Amino acid sequence: MSGSCDVDVVAARPEPLRARWLGRVRYRDALALQRGLWADGGHDWLLLLEHRPVYTLGVRARPEHVLVDPVSVGAELERSDRGGDVTYHGPGQLVGYPIMDVPTGPGSMPCHVHRIEQLVIDVLSRLGLTGAGRLDGYPGVWVDPDGPEPRKICAIGVRVSKGRSMHGFALNVDPDMSMFGHIVPCGIADKPVTSLAAEGIAVGMREVVDAVVTGAAELWGHRALDRQDVAWRVTESDLAPFTRGEGAGGTPVRMLDRRLAEAGVAPGSGLAVSERKPQWLRAPARLGPEYRGLRHVVDDLSLVTVCQEAGCPNIYECWADGTATFMINGDRCTRACGFCLVDTRKPMPLDPGEPDRVAEAVSRLGLTHAVITCVARDDLPDGGASGFVATVEAVRRRAPGTAVELLISDCKGEPAALDAIFASRPEVLNHNIETVPRLQRAVRPSASYARSLAVLARARAAGLTTKSGLVVGMGEGFDEVVSTLADLRGIGVAIVTVGQYLRPTTNHLAVARWWEPEEFAQIKRIGEEMGIPHVEASPLTRSSYHARQASTAAG
Repeated sequence: MSGSCDVDVVAARPEPLRARWLGRVRYRDALALQRGLWADGGHDWLLLLEHRPVYTLGVRARPEHVLVDPVSVGAELERSDRGGDVTYHGPGQLVGYPIMDVPTGPGSMPCHVHRIEQLVIDVLSRLGLTGAGRLDGYPGVWVDPDGPEPRKICAIGVRVSKGRSMHGFALNVDPDMSMFGHIVPCGIADKPVTSLAAEGIAVGMREVVDAVVTGAAELWGHRALDRQDVAWRVTESDLAPFTRGEGAGGTPVRMLDRRLAEAGVAPGSGLAVSERKPQWLRAPARLGPEYRGLRHVVDDLSLVTVCQEAGCPNIYECWADGTATFMINGDRCTRACGFCLVDTRKPMPLDPGEPDRVAEAVSRLGLTHAVITCVARDDLPDGGASGFVATVEAVRRRAPGTAVELLISDCKGEPAALDAIFASRPEVLNHNIETVPRLQRAVRPSASYARSLAVLARARAAGLTTKSGLVVGMGEGFDEVVSTLADLRGIGVAIVTVGQYLRPTTNHLAVARWWEPEEFAQIKRIGEEMGIPHVEASPLTRSSYHARQASTAAG
């Protein structure tokens, strides 16, 4: 195959290569994200990440090549639609997924594999490992392929369908090599596996990623590069106290500030909580009969609204318009995001009567579009999914003409929980990405950028209209927001909201700056020009702001 492709001459690609370092990602989430980006077409992505320990079975895998129960060695087992047999992915191994249009016709698959091999060979050379190359009859990259003991350092398994690629390569940087002893790697029993570390190359993952991104943009002929990285240093202490098993509670502001500093936001650069807001952020109080009537219904039925719990500045406008966002599964969240005012004390048991009371409120108010959200409930096996299902069913019974929009948590990415929510068929499925990749660790440490994208991609694949949102003013750059819009557009999100962050208390992240109204207008224009059907962007925009109008505009 070495002579089948000319790797030096490629057609220039006007679209940028969107390279994303996503950190440690569960395999099933990465697969859902790949599928979402694959379906987009016309845009090139390079997802770079590490997986949690997992054995994956390709389409030609032989089950007997998995020699142990994966659970017994702390790994998962997943089936994949890539080529090849069984392989291992885990920490210390760089996994790369090029998702891009490739030429069709005879030899297109071998040529694509050949280019990926060449990328890795070039990267290894840059990192100081000489003598890496191809071994006839065996895909992948090998150390000393012409010597007495060829050693596989990079597995390759791809899929090309409808002229577009998925899957890619797994380069061993410094993984736990014993994990390969529990399988027949790639179905090859007589040839060993190696790593950069085992070959005497001491190099960090970030340096390898840098080399791969540079080499990929050159090899595939991209004129521009759009690279975004999540945090490179992630520790157990990043997680919310509940997630760490230490009970409820928030995250100290000093820890939030430290994480921001590590993400490049200068310490002490934020605005004081007492600083006077610009005129465009002052929402007038509208205490008319519509507002009072809605509040009476909410209080009478002992319901919780995110409008109140999160201190939304649009409460008067939305309630005057007869719109409210009902918050189910209680009012206490098991996560402690750095921007959110919702209570983080130990959550209470679910209230079985809550779904019917929400439905009663929707009926009494005559809502044509009801928004239902929740607190994160990581203490529940299904992450609170059953609460959504029961509430949607109750609203359908009590107010069958009402459109339902769900704003869900990620349910820890569990497919069964998410599928149950999707099966309730809401008219809009919303899950917020909240911020740009670089700030995820500081802003929402118990969540994951890749997992959130995967949730949205799964919902889109289930045939739902999807929606997501960001808050800005926490230290992100304008171009980073545009890149995040591109990620959302790439997985088919139909509605995006972008609004200004307002610091709830001194125990929350500081406001880095006030975004100007003209910047929001520009974000709206850019997002819709790149193909997002509707972008709602303004200083006071929140997830449910103009939700009914946005749903109609998105078609």
